[in-house]
Amino acid sequence: MKLRFAAEKDCRSLLAIYAQYIDTAVTFECRLPSEEEFTGRIRAITSNYPYLICEDQGRIAGYAYAHRQMEREAYQWNAELSIYLDRAYTARGIGRRLYGALMELLRLQGVKNVYGGVTLPNAGSEGLHRALGFQLLGVYRHTGFKCGKWHDVGWFEKALSPCTGNPQPVLPIHRLDEKQRAGILRAFAQPDGQR
Repeated sequence: MKLRFAAEKDCRSLLAIYAQYIDTAVTFECRLPSEEEFTGRIRAITSNYPYLICEDQGRIAGYAYAHRQMEREAYQWNAELSIYLDRAYTARGIGRRLYGALMELLRLQGVKNVYGGVTLPNAGSEGLHRALGFQLLGVYRHTGFKCGKWHDVGWFEKALSPCTGNPQPVLPIHRLDEKQRAGILRAFAQPDGQR
């Protein structure tokens, strides 16, 4: 397994994975974005936050990224996480690797808290969040209508570092040391227990 940063050229492969979920309640998006729209999303996210890909022998097995949790300035030390795995690669520890690397990069950027929204029920995603130390904050009841019914969304939270003093602004991902970024990706690409 290899972890790397996403690039705009990965759009088609990432969109193919995302398409596996478009007719489910995993995402509340109801139509598959165009390649142009999805490329724009990659460009916007990677300007400030990590957008990671896991490859298995050159095939993209999944991806995860972070983005601003809420837009007001005082929320800048929080990030919301998203992850999508190719269905052929679920339950193999890839989610743990991607999320682990993502959170370590965010911690170095200065992000204090991370959040994840999970359409309920979703045993795999709920289990991943709990296994990584997230706690359920609460549930938005009947918050989205898709696939012919109303769905609840559970919101999970994890602190990455203490919230004390006057924090420095969050650094854009490209401002972190390149060797440090690469080292994190290599470490989290290893099977659990070898980091």
